[in-house]
Amino acid sequence: MNFKSRCGLIGIFAALLFIPVRGQAIQWISTDRGHPWLENPAPVIIPNASLPSDTIQVDPDKPDQVIDGFGGCFNERGWDALSCLSAAQRDEVIKALFSPTDGSRYTICRMPIGASDYAMDAYSLDDTPEDDDLHDFSLQRDQKYLIPYIRAAMTYDPDLKIWGVPWSPPAWMKVNDHYSGAKIRWEPRVLEAYAHYFARYVTEYQKRGIHVYAVHLQNEPAYAPVYPGCNWTGDKMRDFLKTYLIPVFQQEKINAEIWLGTINSGNYPAYTGVVMADPFVRQNITGVGYQWAGKAAIATAHEQLPDKKLMQTEAECGDGTNRYERGLYTFGLIKHYLASGASSFMYWNMVLDSTGMSSWGWRQNSLISIDRKNHAVIYNNEFYVMKQCSRAIDPGARRIGLAGADDPKALDGLAFINPDGRTVVLLANNTTTTKTVTIASRQKSFQVTLQPESINSFTAPL
Repeated sequence: MNFKSRCGLIGIFAALLFIPVRGQAIQWISTDRGHPWLENPAPVIIPNASLPSDTIQVDPDKPDQVIDGFGGCFNERGWDALSCLSAAQRDEVIKALFSPTDGSRYTICRMPIGASDYAMDAYSLDDTPEDDDLHDFSLQRDQKYLIPYIRAAMTYDPDLKIWGVPWSPPAWMKVNDHYSGAKIRWEPRVLEAYAHYFARYVTEYQKRGIHVYAVHLQNEPAYAPVYPGCNWTGDKMRDFLKTYLIPVFQQEKINAEIWLGTINSGNYPAYTGVVMADPFVRQNITGVGYQWAGKAAIATAHEQLPDKKLMQTEAECGDGTNRYERGLYTFGLIKHYLASGASSFMYWNMVLDSTGMSSWGWRQNSLISIDRKNHAVIYNNEFYVMKQCSRAIDPGARRIGLAGADDPKALDGLAFINPDGRTVVLLANNTTTTKTVTIASRQKSFQVTLQPESINSFTAPL
């Protein structure tokens, strides 16, 4: 089917938008301060004869990227927090995140290769100095925290897709012989060993039945933190990919994608531009992942790299207070990244204890907080905001245009067509007053009153 035909079909779906079929009506879910995940009465269809001038218009004539899914990151401190709960409580949390029937149905998740800033402490998968042949490569540490966490999620989604990224190479591979800061030793034997380190990670996880489908080269290469990290320039990333990582994956027939990520710089030419200028690298890289300051470069990447997938790789972490307003901010991030071409969106810590504390003294937010003292589970507002997106937007959905809801200080929105033809509209009321809005397709429309500071999802089934 050619592009013109596809657009024609999208137009047909739009013409059917919001028409109840076989007794089904528009599903309207909202989250506001007093009502997380509220199922509202179905809006009433109204004619398009005289629409208000400020109508929000779904535009299927502007199809864009296909959505791969939503998820979060598996970290050691998340499983440690969950371990204080009873088995039944722990299962309820995992179900809330991963169940395809009534959970958030996350389908793509991130994990660190070695320690992140939310590991219990610093480590890698091979801490034996100068072990170029990786004789001591081991997943023993991961068997304690990360693998049980992932396997728990797989009880609800056996096909869960996992991608991995290192915060730091093994300390002995770095110029400062330390996990934090600095750079990798630019020596052929070290670089060759590091390429094989990635390959071993994929192979060993896949042997255990865990679907590691991709690796990204480095978490935040433009930042030198006090926790595990490693600086890379765009030139060095290009050269390592071209000379070492891609050839090793090809020679060893590693069944996993290689991504350029996770880029935390808004300087497109300095990172993505210089890497993708190399024809061999561009041909063998699946896509680019962006987070934090990288959000300033993703729209340029979508324009310059139409043949490559883009991913948002880490939601901004907050301060550990998990305030209600943070959900509105996170929806703004979702809007920004998906409207700029991202095919997937990753939250950071899905679960932490109620302190939100890292091993390095930072407090951060999480979707779900665990009160260790009272063995209680708290679902934060960001949990519901993420769920509204991940429940409404099916993997394989195509983003379409939405005109009239592009003011992050007031109304903010996105629209999609799911693979089964259902149309989805996500709409945030960022103001402190109610907003009555009209949402229209080509032939049908409906009017709703949005609660203050609310996130709303509208789904029209066929």
